[in-house]
Amino acid sequence: MKFLFSILMLGFSVTITAQDFFTEADAKGLIDTFFEGFHKGDTLLMQSVLAENVVLQSASVNREGKNVLSVTPMSGFLKSIGSRPEDQVWKEKLLGYEVQIDGNLAHVWTPYEFWYNGTFSHCGANAFTIAKLEEGWKIIHLIDSRRRDDCQQE
Repeated sequence: MKFLFSILMLGFSVTITAQDFFTEADAKGLIDTFFEGFHKGDTLLMQSVLAENVVLQSASVNREGKNVLSVTPMSGFLKSIGSRPEDQVWKEKLLGYEVQIDGNLAHVWTPYEFWYNGTFSHCGANAFTIAKLEEGWKIIHLIDSRRRDDCQQE
């Protein structure tokens, strides 16, 4: 009887652990939800996967050829998404996902192409940092690169 009880308890603990396990598919799902909201102009959907104090940055080269790191308040970014004119189509095409997970921290790298009203604009990569918070897994940091050179349009 003790053996049967031990087997049942082991199965129960494995079930609990499996429910708490964050997978590559879960990470991709958060990113996909973010971009679904981005493309639809649905800032509430975007906010559903963002931490309250998320940091948004961009690494680029300015017109003078200098490397620049800019910080954008997420509130301003979301306002620009929500107030985008209906005749503007912004499409960020993700070219892949590289996911790394360690405990309650994950990182997702997504190369992309950005298209504006069907015309290629630029390319780069997004780097998302995701963490498990009290309210669940949320994007806590997003930095992207932007360039027009060496882009392989698909």
